[in-house]
Amino acid sequence: MVTPTEQLPTPTTLDLYTQPATMTSLARHADLLQGLPHDVAELAKVLQGLVVHEHLTELYGFKLSDKRRQTVHIRPAEQFLERIHAEDGRPLTEPRTPENRVAGCCRHFTVLFVALLRHQGVPARARCGFGGYLSTETFEDHWVAEYFNADHGRWILVDAQIDDVLRGGLPNGFDATDVSRDEFVIAGDAWASCRAGDADPSSFGFSHLNQGGYWWIAGNLLRDVAALNNMEMLPWDVWGAMPGVDQPIDDDQVRLFDRLAALTRSPDAGVDELSSAYHDDERVRVPRTVINAIRLRNEEITSSRTRSDR
Repeated sequence: MVTPTEQLPTPTTLDLYTQPATMTSLARHADLLQGLPHDVAELAKVLQGLVVHEHLTELYGFKLSDKRRQTVHIRPAEQFLERIHAEDGRPLTEPRTPENRVAGCCRHFTVLFVALLRHQGVPARARCGFGGYLSTETFEDHWVAEYFNADHGRWILVDAQIDDVLRGGLPNGFDATDVSRDEFVIAGDAWASCRAGDADPSSFGFSHLNQGGYWWIAGNLLRDVAALNNMEMLPWDVWGAMPGVDQPIDDDQVRLFDRLAALTRSPDAGVDELSSAYHDDERVRVPRTVINAIRLRNEEITSSRTRSDR
């Protein structure tokens, strides 16, 4: 894979990723967060006792009903936490049985984890890309968290979804609390590697749907840009310059995605430029209304109080 250059974040950048935002605010439920562990692995373990991936429930011994699946469309962490507490009022540190956990996806594990870290004063952000450790043949559509470890002086990738059940199917020695950049490939690295001829675009996508290619990488690239600007959308939210299924990408779009890939590969080196690329371009910026590609309908994006779980 093409590797990015690294630059230490400035205090201003770290503050940007420490403050809660539209999708990561937990202010209304701060009382529920008392007593949570500060250790990264233990904090991830708490989430694993609260959330279950919608497509992996059979690994935990049950089949998810359509009614319980609707929680995957919740966007704000605050609203998702509200649902967790509404279904089981016990402290969050007490794990629920798998069938009583709230259904989400990798993005929900990630955004909740980021929100909890920020609540504890730790700089953290969500990253959208592809996991090479989830399949032996492809890089699977995936989200992980990235937090700044001051002791090590670097951003560290964490897959908060990987519990003891899932770990058994992963490569030996895989560390979910320090995922390598070869194991999880951010969308910008995937785009750059394919453009350089070092990787096959068709190997990046979602095998569950037998889909992949440049169009899928481009979609995740826009989602990663939005996440780096504190707007963590659903994996199936569609807006702006995102190509449709197997849609050819024209020269103007290629130039746009080339620029966005470069910015996301070294986000701390150009925070202001990354912000401008997002906020000043309607092709990139998350609009007030996006298309939910699963529900096949427009949904309004306003604040953490927007109801998207109906």
